[in-house]
Amino acid sequence: MISHLGSPHVTTPTEPAPRRTFLGGLRNNFIAGLVVIAPIGLTLWLIWSVVGLVDSFVWPFVPDAYQPEQLLNWAFGRSVANDTWITVNVRGIGVVIFLIFTILVGWLGKGFLGRGFLRWGEGLVGRMPVVRSIYNGVKQIAETVFAQTETSFDKACLIEYPRKGIWAIGFISTGTKGELLDKVDTGPMTSVFLPTTPNPTSGFLLFFPTRDIIELDMSVEDAAKLVISAGLVYPGEKEAKMPAQYSDLAEKIAGSHTSDDEAR
Repeated sequence: MISHLGSPHVTTPTEPAPRRTFLGGLRNNFIAGLVVIAPIGLTLWLIWSVVGLVDSFVWPFVPDAYQPEQLLNWAFGRSVANDTWITVNVRGIGVVIFLIFTILVGWLGKGFLGRGFLRWGEGLVGRMPVVRSIYNGVKQIAETVFAQTETSFDKACLIEYPRKGIWAIGFISTGTKGELLDKVDTGPMTSVFLPTTPNPTSGFLLFFPTRDIIELDMSVEDAAKLVISAGLVYPGEKEAKMPAQYSDLAEKIAGSHTSDDEAR
């Protein structure tokens, strides 16, 4: 019997919230632990590997009498004959020797005699066909990477690549000039380095019309983090909010993913 006071109130049954399983909780804790351990572990492993590589390169040039193991046993009066020899593997001293040697070479290279010796050496290398090409290429790369000038990447930008409507993060290199600018004849152009993910050291050199480049306010370091993380990390944008027309859709997608994970 239907009441005359109004239409009956119909309630739709709500689905019970999925229960979090024990294995699901362990999985989430394991992933959270990886997020904490992985950056620290990879950083320590990389430092340890680089130090070992430098040591293995430097120690063959150090006389045996000045090796840390020889000096330590000499200081304590140990010898191999009476089986009291102490075996040690000291990492890092080779790096210190390499730094001191490099600083000394740089100091000498800036002097009058050092510059004259370098010019003589480069002239000698310049007369060797194969060695000349290798030396000039390595020298140009080293000067580009390590030179303390204003020609390094100092601005991140957005460009439409590989087609209109698709945007990519790039790093502004320099203003295009010379033959490249004259042949194209499209107005001012800018050289842009487009990095790849997750390895930003490789990429493409593109020449864009300056008017088609959108400069970003984020620093080059923050843009590099965004590229390396494949878009998962937005440095400096923790307080930024998504536009209203996209926020509802993003919340629905995130909610559906969370429900699926908990159901498993």
